[in-house]
Amino acid sequence: MITFSPTKAFAAVCVALLVDRGRLKYDDLVSKHWPEFAKNGKENITIDWVLSHMAGLPYLDTPITKEMATDHKLMKGVLENETPKVPPGQGTGYHSFTYGWLVDQIIRKADEKHRGISQFLREEITAPNGIDFHVGLDASEKHRVARATQSTILEAIIDIWYDPGIAGLVRKFYFIDKDSIIAKAMGNLPWVDVMDMYTLNSPAQQTLEQATAISIGNARSMASIFSLFVNGRIVSEKTLALIEKPVVNETDYVINEIIARGHGFYYYPPRGKSEDNLMIGHPSLGCQQLMFDTRKKISFAYVTNGLKAGAYDLCRNYMRLQRTLYDVLKAQGI
Repeated sequence: MITFSPTKAFAAVCVALLVDRGRLKYDDLVSKHWPEFAKNGKENITIDWVLSHMAGLPYLDTPITKEMATDHKLMKGVLENETPKVPPGQGTGYHSFTYGWLVDQIIRKADEKHRGISQFLREEITAPNGIDFHVGLDASEKHRVARATQSTILEAIIDIWYDPGIAGLVRKFYFIDKDSIIAKAMGNLPWVDVMDMYTLNSPAQQTLEQATAISIGNARSMASIFSLFVNGRIVSEKTLALIEKPVVNETDYVINEIIARGHGFYYYPPRGKSEDNLMIGHPSLGCQQLMFDTRKKISFAYVTNGLKAGAYDLCRNYMRLQRTLYDVLKAQGI
């Protein structure tokens, strides 16, 4: 299945692995590893600002074609020449597509072999552990991918009836001012439509090495990677401790919601009666979800090819699973 925005969390795991190996630090300037990035007002941007959507680059002024998106050297030059849209470090604003290109370049610069996100993830994490998860799917595997479908109007109405908060989310992403930052961010790749046409069903788009929304896997493979992560099989407890708290907790200037972020992850307070720790992970429109708990050492994921109208706690199916999981853990004394 297409896992959409939780893809960003897997890129964050790759960065955490490089941190654990001493190849970079979260508070490093990006320019320490990528000197050409330090121009046009981007000189003081840190690794963690990029991961926390604080780089001031929620969209690019340069139109990105399909051909450009497949050329990491060309995208490197585009990113180097861009000017921040808001002052870096002075707010968090969802970098819907730019996050993937920025983090890919950081990984290429910090990795001693200069691998991109797809190769790094495969060689360091998924292949050694037999996990079927891909950022940039090999074309020979296209027949295995379930097609994503949008929820019907009736399904959306039912979801809104259960939780009116979904109406605000739908309005925010479907009825937006074309001159707003969110419209510019969502429209940076006009040939990628994640709202209506679901062009990501195209095998050609699924092969893109873009660590923003284009990864292929299932709930088991997603949870398996983060089970390794949270249990010290990918990074040390010292590195895990670095990511247990968010970097920023304020109103996102792109999507106009209060969001806690840091190190490439989202942070949520407990939602159910049995939870006692921050939920860390990454949500997505359509209800694709990935979460982990550093205290209980568990990870869990929910993905569906029949996409829903909500996200995280506005996704009924997912929240029932999360609450039930924690009720079971509590009953077992865990």
